[in-house]
Amino acid sequence: MAAEGDFLARYRAVSNKLKKRFLRKPNVAEASEQFGQLAKELKQQDCLQYAAFCNLAMARCEQTLFNAPGEALALTDAARLFLSSEKEIRALQAPGFDEHLQAALNCYSFAIKVYIEMNQPVMAASLCLELGNALKEMNRPGEAIVHFQRAAELQTQTPIEALLSMGEMATCKILTRDYDGALSVFTEMQLMCQERGLQLPGTTNPIGAFLDIVAKCEISRVLLLMLLEPPPQKLLPEHAQTLERYAWESFDPHSQVTFLPENVFLLLQSVVMACQEKDTESLKSLQTELWPFLTAEQNHLLHLVVLERIAPSGQGI
Repeated sequence: MAAEGDFLARYRAVSNKLKKRFLRKPNVAEASEQFGQLAKELKQQDCLQYAAFCNLAMARCEQTLFNAPGEALALTDAARLFLSSEKEIRALQAPGFDEHLQAALNCYSFAIKVYIEMNQPVMAASLCLELGNALKEMNRPGEAIVHFQRAAELQTQTPIEALLSMGEMATCKILTRDYDGALSVFTEMQLMCQERGLQLPGTTNPIGAFLDIVAKCEISRVLLLMLLEPPPQKLLPEHAQTLERYAWESFDPHSQVTFLPENVFLLLQSVVMACQEKDTESLKSLQTELWPFLTAEQNHLLHLVVLERIAPSGQGI
């Protein structure tokens, strides 16, 4: 309590310097520096929420001085401190009302707004990603989706970064069992790679990282389509076109999907066939063969496909 009392006394002393007095202009720059120093001391004493309040006061001072970079930095520091405080409370399993999390969300939001006004979308996007990842780690994927989406929107000038943000968004949709939403995101990512990605001269085939993303999206889309099993009348043209590539009737060795290894393509084709024929035993065998070639997320989707064939639940699908 003594430390808290000392903090409040020093905070009030600095705040009083900002009050307007007759024929005397407040020294805002000095007050900002003192708030910053107090924030550092409190952080060292592990009083994170008090340090965050000092950073907020510092941000107000920087705003008064029309120093946008300083304001954004102070807001970001405050947001991270509030977030760390919330994580400590959760680690202790102490009761709370998410007040520090809400304060962090507000600080991140204001910092992002300042960076956008400064015409620095890359910095704004990085904070959106930071917040999205924090919410995802705190088991709040549903709340993280909007921040990953905003990051992708701010990264229009850097397609590869936008695609990575969209990938995080798709992952969160899978975690919240929004499989239809995840399918839409993967489809959009694949289209974006083909339209804006680096391509081999004279072809429409993506190369480099774009090729890896297209391949990942293709596998995830096929698995999601097997999981969702949309009826023919509700099957979108782009999804129907994808499934046609894996139909045995239209199989042509020369028109094989070029961005997937041949063994993975043939195994996926077998999965589609097994699902259509409702051959559960073959599907289990194919799951074992495909396992090493898939990511953890894709293996989770394939596992759900197998479970749905063994015991259809229809929950969230």
